[in-house]
Amino acid sequence: MHRSIGVNTWVWESPLTDATLPPLLARIAAMGFDAVELPLENAGDLTAEVVRAALGGLQPFVVGAMAPGRDLVSAGEPVIAETQDYLRECIALARDIGAGAVCGPFYSSTGRVWRMDEAARRDAYAQLRRNLAPLAEEAVEAGVVLGIEPLNRYETSLLNTTAQALEALGPLLGRGVGLALDTYHLGIEERSSADAIRAAGEHLVHLQVCGNDRGAPGGDQTDWTGIFTALDAIGYRGAVNIESFTADNASIATAASIWRPLAESQDALARDGLRFLRSVPAAAL
Repeated sequence: MHRSIGVNTWVWESPLTDATLPPLLARIAAMGFDAVELPLENAGDLTAEVVRAALGGLQPFVVGAMAPGRDLVSAGEPVIAETQDYLRECIALARDIGAGAVCGPFYSSTGRVWRMDEAARRDAYAQLRRNLAPLAEEAVEAGVVLGIEPLNRYETSLLNTTAQALEALGPLLGRGVGLALDTYHLGIEERSSADAIRAAGEHLVHLQVCGNDRGAPGGDQTDWTGIFTALDAIGYRGAVNIESFTADNASIATAASIWRPLAESQDALARDGLRFLRSVPAAAL
């Protein structure tokens, strides 16, 4: 079978705007990608009309950015309300451009860490479910799903593993909420990335991939055979999306800890990753 292969525009640009989007999407399509992840870093950066006109045949996904001050747990009501409003903008954009998923670490700002005992963690999970619930309902009405992404221990202390995400999201799963997994974070936090994918099972709605160094997938330490075998085992039929970052934007390079070039060029990173993903035997994709 053929699986869609996508790439995140963060490989080249941050923030993505109406002005920078059309030529970049044309470039991505010309490389041979099937899909594209569109980060909406700030409300108003992208408008549906511009995106729809630029997509061509690319399958879109919306990705959120949990910048400082965006939190759904252990935060004041104004912060929570503002974060919910931001996520509503992401849902609305996805609805209006025909994207099936809005994905990201939608619980607290990236880089925010704090210690929790068992009781505090249970309370944080309850807060997350409570504050995500209305957004999940709106996602269902919009025909999209929220893919909640666990991050590694250096970027959050709340959801690091698939098991934690399944526990935290519980009754919301399958009702406008699923899991978005990233092989980079899996490689840090899981004893087996393949087993983590199997545990996600039917709740896996989105997959991001990159090399263990955040560069192009392929030729790195990642157990790609195990990962693709696990995807087959759970019947995952979604896109496989390369997520990496440009080192040229200071804020995103700092947030993602990109301190050196990860390829000869950003185009080379995307092309090498696409070539590897296309080379995986059809049975595994």
